[in-house]
Amino acid sequence: MPPEPDAAAPGAAVPDRARPDACPGALRLHTADDGALARIRLPGGLLTNRQALALADAAQELGDGRLEITSRGNVQLRGLAPDCGGELGGRLRAVGLLPSDTHERVRNIVASPGPAVGLADVRAWARGLDLALCASPWATGLSGKFLFALDDGSGDVAALDADVTLIAGPDGTALLRLGRAATVRPVRADRAVGAALDAARAFLEAQRAAGTRAWHLREVPDLLPPGPLPMPVLPGTRPPLGALPGGGLHVGLRFGLAAAGQWRTLADAAEGELRLTPWRGAVLPGAPAGRLAGLAEAGFRTAATAWDGASACTGLPGCAKSLADVRADAARALDGGPAVGGPAVSGEPAVAGGLPVHWSGCERRCGHPAGRRVDVLATGQGYRVAVEGLPPGRGTAVEVTNEEMAAVVAAARRTTT
Repeated sequence: MPPEPDAAAPGAAVPDRARPDACPGALRLHTADDGALARIRLPGGLLTNRQALALADAAQELGDGRLEITSRGNVQLRGLAPDCGGELGGRLRAVGLLPSDTHERVRNIVASPGPAVGLADVRAWARGLDLALCASPWATGLSGKFLFALDDGSGDVAALDADVTLIAGPDGTALLRLGRAATVRPVRADRAVGAALDAARAFLEAQRAAGTRAWHLREVPDLLPPGPLPMPVLPGTRPPLGALPGGGLHVGLRFGLAAAGQWRTLADAAEGELRLTPWRGAVLPGAPAGRLAGLAEAGFRTAATAWDGASACTGLPGCAKSLADVRADAARALDGGPAVGGPAVSGEPAVAGGLPVHWSGCERRCGHPAGRRVDVLATGQGYRVAVEGLPPGRGTAVEVTNEEMAAVVAAARRTTT
């Protein structure tokens, strides 16, 4: 999870950005209570089997033996020794996961991960944008949090409200969206990568001209001119878990966490390539449906459950700022199991298909998703549950105990107005 929170909403007061962001990378490790943390950027979430196995080896031999898929389809390694950066960097370079030491933190690119049924090959866009970013000296001025999203027209990653979004359209067209703008700019699909890069550069140049400093376009929504067309309504559907209609498999992980052995099982099931998703899962293009049972046995999520759309920050014991072991409490609420030191959780567990829900151990709310969601915040005595993103005056926060949380969260996830 990121060590700093982001601005909460469009038009919110711009946070103090006088200093560079402290977002971790593969070379700049972040010190946490459970050891150093490395974040390896994977543009488009793309990994070969060889690269995936190299990450499993690094987690087991240098860290705590686990890998974590982030909300941007990147991978984090935790429990690292503070002086292991050199060895980790060497391992990543050897398998092509560290093409640029100077640009490694700005390679933040998510892409639609589903089978090739969209309106454009967003994997080609991701590779092209990554090469262009690494070849642009000015790009090091971007924050380590600045995000590009490449959407195949399904609306799945367009819903993430990235800083720069490309949306594939019919007949060789694309739409360019800046931040959370309600407008878009049409571009030719063969110019889409260049247009995305130009938008990021214009963002930096406009900041310098205005004498301001921001990490995200949403922090300064009027800095760049709006597009001439309204943002279209998109389906926004994610690939379903299980066997995919267009071929391949899609599996999920609880909180995006996998032990090294699980991760190797995932790599073994892939047909040469894995696509990590911003929903903390993986798409395995071309993998036969017969491999799904083995992945389920290894602990992967292969069907819709209450865990769909559920996330949590690191919490205790990995983060000293947290007021609770939020992942343990969230797991009990989602599974309908017993609470810590108490009786069985009352009420029904949350159901699949409701609002996203995010558990946070403190007010920073690290790793929370964009858009409307159920916000579950640790208070030290229990949790405060609220639905974020409702119209003004709608909804109120509810203080609950651990024993009450499951039922209250389940009801909140069913909120429709």
